[in-house]
Formats: sequence, structure tokens, C-alpha cells
Amino acid sequence: MLRMFLAVTTMALAAWTGTTSAAEATPAPTPSATPTPACPPAIPISASVTGATTTSLTISYFIFFRPPCGYDPPMTVSLFTSREDAQQWRAAVAEGVSGPERNGSVTIDRLTPDTEYWYRFTDAEGRRDPYVIASARTASLTSCRATATINARWGGGFVATVTVRNTGTLPLDQWRVSWRWSGDEQVQAAWGGVAETAGSDVTVRNASYNGTLALDGATTFGLLVTTSAVPDGLTLTCAR
Repeated sequence: MLRMFLAVTTMALAAWTGTTSAAEATPAPTPSATPTPACPPAIPISASVTGATTTSLTISYFIFFRPPCGYDPPMTVSLFTSREDAQQWRAAVAEGVSGPERNGSVTIDRLTPDTEYWYRFTDAEGRRDPYVIASARTASLTSCRATATINARWGGGFVATVTVRNTGTLPLDQWRVSWRWSGDEQVQAAWGGVAETAGSDVTVRNASYNGTLALDGATTFGLLVTTSAVPDGLTLTCAR
């Protein structure tokens, strides 16, 4: 009898010990951490000047990403009168607010003619975009018009003549003509004006002898340009 009792007790203890070991061997599940979004090293907004009058600037923008990596419209465009002020977000002189579009534009008026401004962006939550900082200039009160004629073209380039005419109400004592190339064009030579290039942007200022234009007066300058595809024409901006 005693032997039977000991045997049963031993079997029960063995079973209980096995159950406990199995329970201890199974780890409790740990809660998974919420993943932190990894934002790509990309510029979340781009912008360019798409219009200018004597008293207004139109700045268009495109937003690449939504928060937390990007921005949400509406966007506020702030104008500053120097790059240093713009870099420090100091002494903004004008502001404009866009609509709800992620690809939209802002027109800011009541500006000073023939003045350079620097612009920056802030989103609806007040977050300042650290990427875009660029300049734009209002048109001059003294008006002029520039038109281009392509005189000769070939597979690798062309020669053009640009006519600058005073269309304002006052004589001109200087002028500048600006445009942006759409392809790989490069100015190889210019005569009748002084050419300056910065990437795709070109500005030709008057030479020392043809900057003065009377009312309805005109002058010309020439260009020798190399390119893989000759454009149909040039879209020019003329200002004092």
C-alpha cells in the first residue's frame, strides 16, 4: 500500500514539474514599437517666379511630400529686401497666402518698381521651409521691349539679332535683356551688348555706346549660340 502511494505521488510530482517548466519556457509576447517614419533626403518644395509687373510678383510652387516629410498648403510666401534678412527670417516687407493647392501660385502686390526681393515659404502649421530661398525683381517703370530674330541656323547652333526699343514715356540711359534657355544652348559670343550667364539664365546689358535710347529709339545686339536643337524663337524680358 505504501509502495503504491509513493509511486502515485512520484508520478503526480513529475507531471506537475513538467507543466511548470513548459510554462516557464514560453516567453510572454512583447509589444512591438511604433515605427518612426524615415524621411528621404529630398527637397520637399520647389518654386519659381512666373510673373512680374512694376508692383507685383507671382511665385509658383510645387510640394513633393506631405507631413511629416513635407508640407501641406496653404503656403505663405514672405518677401524680404535682402538675402541676409531672408536667411534670418527678419523684417519681412510683404506676404501672400496661397489656396489649398499642392501645385499653386501666390501673387503679392503693392511692391516697389525695379526692386529685388527675396522669398521664402511657411506652411499652414507655421513651419518654415529651410530649402527655398531665391530672388525676384519687379519690372521697371521705364519700359522697353526686346524682340529676337534668328538670322541663320545650322545643326550645332545659330546667330540671332535682338532689337531693343524704348516703349516708355521717358528716355532710357541703360537697359538689360534677360531670358532662360530651354535646352543646352550656350552663348559663345555677343556684340553690341555685354552677356552674363548663370546656368540657364542669360542677361545682356547695353554696351558703353548704346545704352541711351530716346523715346521710341532702338538699338540692336547680336548673339552666336551653340546648341543641339535650335529653338523656334526667344522669349525676352527687357528692363532698365
